[in-house]
Amino acid sequence: MLRLKNICKTFNKGKINEQKVFDNFSLSIDEGDFISVIGSNGAGKSTLLNIISGKVEVDAGTIELKGEDVTDQKEYEKCKRISRIFQDPALGTNPSMTIYENLSIAKNKGKRFGLSFLIDKKDEDLFKGTLKVLGLGLEDKLHTPVSQLSGGQRQSLALMMAVMGNPELLLLDEHTAQLDPKTSEIVMDITENVVKERGLTTIMVTHNIEYAIRYGNRLIMLHRGEKVLDISGEEKKNITKEKLLSLFKDISDRTLFA
Repeated sequence: MLRLKNICKTFNKGKINEQKVFDNFSLSIDEGDFISVIGSNGAGKSTLLNIISGKVEVDAGTIELKGEDVTDQKEYEKCKRISRIFQDPALGTNPSMTIYENLSIAKNKGKRFGLSFLIDKKDEDLFKGTLKVLGLGLEDKLHTPVSQLSGGQRQSLALMMAVMGNPELLLLDEHTAQLDPKTSEIVMDITENVVKERGLTTIMVTHNIEYAIRYGNRLIMLHRGEKVLDISGEEKKNITKEKLLSLFKDISDRTLFA
């Protein structure tokens, strides 16, 4: 479903602060995979999502989405097929608009439309049904400005907006990092239910090792732009937080003293 072949990316080439992130990096993702990606700061996690989404261009290598070469496609072109939720709840929604207006924009993503859709009531039942599954009561607040919602409510709304157009790929960029622990658990449960229900191919970058173990069918650890762990099935089910931390420490120590 998604294939990255021999990806190379260096920032600030030829300058004193040159930073090589990926060098001949390859990754294949099957349709329906829910992949958790972990790693230290600078491992390449967010850059990986930026490359896939088209926000960052590669220096070399190819990106294929369902067999189509999308390497040179811009972010606005890929966004018709790829949805992304960011760490900051404010980035996935428009706070000055109501819940209804935000959902209307998401529903018409990639289509031509005028401002008249903002006052069209025909989608009200659809939006209420979409929000009801969240269990947060947002279906009764359709005409409430998003700025009045909590961070968890915003991220949940952003998730429903992201999947409304049935994207081929969903990217979650530490989407619970700015939420308190209780709210994070709620958002993660909602995420798991939505991904499973819709059969979405998903890549989730997270710093939360427990989430990486608990959610998804595959776990990848990056370190300095390299894939140092890639497990699924029974191996992932049997992995523990202690094993992961021990592995990460061993890899860090070997790198440090190499």
